[in-house]
Amino acid sequence: MNNTVKTWLVRGLLVALLGALAGFAWLKYRGNGADAGLASGNGRIEATEIDIASKFPGRVKEIRVGEGDFVKAGEVVAAMDTESLDAQLNQAEAQLRQAESSVAIAQSQLGQRRAEKAAMLAVLAQRQAELEVAHKRQARSSTLAKEGASSQQEADDDNARVESATAAVSAARAQVAATEAAITTAEAQVTGAGSTVAAARASVARIRADLDDATLKAPRDGRVQYRVVQPGEVIGAGGRVLNMVDLSDVYMTFFLPTAAAGKLALGDEVHLVLDAAPQYVVPARVSYVADVAQFTPKTVETAVEREKLMFRVKARIDPALLKQHIMRVKTGLPGMAYVRVDKTVPWPDRLALKPLPQ
Repeated sequence: MNNTVKTWLVRGLLVALLGALAGFAWLKYRGNGADAGLASGNGRIEATEIDIASKFPGRVKEIRVGEGDFVKAGEVVAAMDTESLDAQLNQAEAQLRQAESSVAIAQSQLGQRRAEKAAMLAVLAQRQAELEVAHKRQARSSTLAKEGASSQQEADDDNARVESATAAVSAARAQVAATEAAITTAEAQVTGAGSTVAAARASVARIRADLDDATLKAPRDGRVQYRVVQPGEVIGAGGRVLNMVDLSDVYMTFFLPTAAAGKLALGDEVHLVLDAAPQYVVPARVSYVADVAQFTPKTVETAVEREKLMFRVKARIDPALLKQHIMRVKTGLPGMAYVRVDKTVPWPDRLALKPLPQ
């Protein structure tokens, strides 16, 4: 092959290479003019994660859902073994019945003591009446003895009757005081028995609450992401059983430079384009803009952007829209988030909102 042919082959290869580079550059940057007034960042679809955990240590009895299952708020998803708690509940209920019986006995004793007091008050009244009669007889016999109308012996007998009646009154008063003390004691016993009943009821309520907590329920509508343990395993207090995602709180986190982030406001429109479905545009709203810049994480695709300080932005998808397409919602999908930093610029056709498929 002569030099002329070689020269033309080299020139042809150079032309072809330059053409390929130009085509690549055009494909990469052809949207720059159409995206004037827009800013974008890459991210992944995320959702609020919720750990469904056991309140107390124990053995996992059953798990009623599998990974990927959709669950409703309040739906039973797992249960802990409650054999020990059942035994504790039986014991606490027996103690409650015993305490209630003690209250009934104490109240009965209190009624008896009050009846005894009433009887003692009647006896005291009788003794006081007898003392009054004895005083009157003493006065008459003393007068008659002085006048010689009766013997001194009769007067002495009446004096003795007064002293006896006085002692009887004192004894009756002492018995009344004793019954009052017995009533006070009985009232204290009723109060103590009532406190025991209250404590026993609290124990029963606590154990029943623990039994309710042993039945693990989904706190919100969502999808089970993965099982942490399997039936039969023993976990500690607070041990995780399941992990679920709340599909009513789905968002994408992305990063924007200072110039773009400074023009955003909460509630601004965000259009999301997912790699898995680039033909659809998902509407969202700015729900969070960081107040402190940070070095961009390596998940941002270009090295130039990773060298800058960026602001983290969160775009939340409308819960009503999520509910309409709940079976299609998936977390972890990568995509791009677009925002308008110039509100006077309309969205380009490729980012215009279109009805999503049902």
